[in-house]
Amino acid sequence: MKKSFVYVFPGQGSQSVGMGEELARACPEAKGVWEQANTILGFDLSAVAWQGPEEELTRTDVAQPALLTAEVAALKVLESRGVCASAAAGHSLGEYGALVSAGCLSFADALTAVRLRGEAMQAAATESAGGMAAVLGADPTLLEALCREIGGVSPANLNAPGQVVVSGTNDALDMLESRHKETGARRFVRLKVSGAFHSTAMLPAAEAVRNALQSVEIRDPGIPVYANVTAREQATASEVRDNLVAQVTARVRWQETIENMVADGLDRFVEVGPGTVLAGLIRKITPVSSIWSVGDTTTLKEFEEAIA
Repeated sequence: MKKSFVYVFPGQGSQSVGMGEELARACPEAKGVWEQANTILGFDLSAVAWQGPEEELTRTDVAQPALLTAEVAALKVLESRGVCASAAAGHSLGEYGALVSAGCLSFADALTAVRLRGEAMQAAATESAGGMAAVLGADPTLLEALCREIGGVSPANLNAPGQVVVSGTNDALDMLESRHKETGARRFVRLKVSGAFHSTAMLPAAEAVRNALQSVEIRDPGIPVYANVTAREQATASEVRDNLVAQVTARVRWQETIENMVADGLDRFVEVGPGTVLAGLIRKITPVSSIWSVGDTTTLKEFEEAIA
């Protein structure tokens, strides 16, 4: 009997050398996804993802297609075992994985779009001297006000209670770091990213994504997919297309997304792909919900035993 869960897909930062290799060696469904990716992209993506070097894998233009491939590989394994999604969401890049799970995008189209998205974001980052930082324990209202006062920096990821990621110029981040305790924050942690993602610095990348998606077939979602930009379900292909463009520069409203899902009666989550970042965030947002992560054979077995 098929069992239904909310699928959530992680974003950039969850990648690690070796991700997806064990699952691909154990499950032909996963192996087939990696082989398809290698063919579509014209180079051995699996070799970079599984063997590194880490410096190459963490490049935005490589990390994004590699993560999507690892996510869809895990998705196909779950589907082959009769586990289906009743709804889906993804964090930033992960939204493409969610849309594949909902039948909005084919994997081939999503991979091609994500490769271009990564290249465009890397190019935009090179043109602007910026970065991102996690502000932990801040009052969101005070943080927003301080960002406006400083200028050149803004909230980018509203991840969970007490965890907001900001994005901006290096000078603005320096100023915010020197004053972050005014917001009640406990810590200010610079992130190892190459640019000010989910900010106006990514406007050139958003335009590149808009142009790329014009030639991509996007279908209406077969299941509810909650968008980063609105934190609400998107019902049509047109909405999906507009939201994918907007999310390049807009903030990721992850906490609201999970809260809205729970309010809509969705409370059993599976993080599909490498790592456990989203599982940790969801536990902070909604402690009463059930959450599993499936990215390798060990976590797959644990999940199957838990729902048996």
